[in-house]
Amino acid sequence: MKYFYLFFSLTLLISCGEKKTENSETLEEKAQRIHDSVITIDTHDDINVQNFTDSINYTQRLETQINIPKMEEGGLDVAWLIVYTGQDTLTAEGYAKASENAISKFEAIHRLCEEIAPDQIELALTSDDVRRIVASGKKVAMIGVENAYPIGEDLSKIEEYQKRGARYMSLSHNGHSQFSDSNTGEKDSVWLHNGLSDLGKEAVAEMNRVGIMIDVSHPSKEAMKQIIELTKTPIIASHSSARALCDHSRNLDDEQLMLMKENGGVVQTVAFSSYLNTEKHEARSAYMTEVYKKVADSLDVAWYERSQFSSLTDEQREEFFANYGKIRNIGEELAETDPNVPPAVNVSDFVDHIDYMVDLIGIDHVGISSDFDGGGGIEGWSDASETFNVTLELVKRGYTEEEIAKLWGGNLLRVLDEVQAVAKTLN
Repeated sequence: MKYFYLFFSLTLLISCGEKKTENSETLEEKAQRIHDSVITIDTHDDINVQNFTDSINYTQRLETQINIPKMEEGGLDVAWLIVYTGQDTLTAEGYAKASENAISKFEAIHRLCEEIAPDQIELALTSDDVRRIVASGKKVAMIGVENAYPIGEDLSKIEEYQKRGARYMSLSHNGHSQFSDSNTGEKDSVWLHNGLSDLGKEAVAEMNRVGIMIDVSHPSKEAMKQIIELTKTPIIASHSSARALCDHSRNLDDEQLMLMKENGGVVQTVAFSSYLNTEKHEARSAYMTEVYKKVADSLDVAWYERSQFSSLTDEQREEFFANYGKIRNIGEELAETDPNVPPAVNVSDFVDHIDYMVDLIGIDHVGISSDFDGGGGIEGWSDASETFNVTLELVKRGYTEEEIAKLWGGNLLRVLDEVQAVAKTLN
């Protein structure tokens, strides 16, 4: 009996000790443990080719919101670097110029991964690549194409882009392309194709064939519905949020969200202030615009409003984003000294959209993106170095490690796997 009580007492002490250890983990410690164990993927980061040279590149802690040191600081594993081209005229000359721009960005990404920093970052083409590279301790680059406009009318370039590493592509951006109407048509109800053009419908089939995910963040609602009718694969919205919470044409309404669920796709919630909370964004934006203008003037560089972007030349846009990080950082520092500054859209507002979409369409169809260096960034996730704060907020709201792993990239990789599996059956 004496040995029974001794055994019982030891068992009780051990179990109490285990319970104490479990309970002693703070919420921040739990969030950090989860953040370190899951693969974190940001599906939309714009680039400027000027930051991919021998002397200026992502091995340095540049003013850019995304670079390798900031990814390391914030625990961001995977950055989808974007081959973006603005919309121009639907002419051979326009296509040719756009093609040069697109190819220069493909080459810049390959240069980073193969020549500048192959020991720090590697290009992934599959989900297996992602897991292998993360396990090796390196950061991961993936390539998305924002606007198929540079392809012109030569659909063979879709396969060329795939061979260059593209794993998702949108058929339009801000303005109707030769393939698809844009969400921007909502402003004046002027449409070019009433959804997809015949060429756009062919492009959907070709993207299915070569294994490129179709991105519907910029095309019109009608174009998105037609894409879903035609595609043989799940699709993605690489950087969009919930329209029910913020009425912007770049966001997806409930009907679109339900279509994404039925399709098996995923919506990558975007940390873009004006797509998250209109009221807070507009008040803060009006204040910060004046601050940024003053900073830009003091640095003798140009500053543009987002409404002006469509009218900028590629050179003006590249110059703007080359200075954007510096101006933004100085402006934010100045704003912190003003007690009357309006509150900024923050990580809590961002996760409100995740909550909404998870409740509506389920945990398997929601993901995360920033749109860094393309206008994205919010208080608490202003650049890649603050990535942990997103995980922390998710933990605060009760998401499990399994759920957080899905949101941070598991869902996106599942869609990529399915798209690539379908492609194998079509060849």
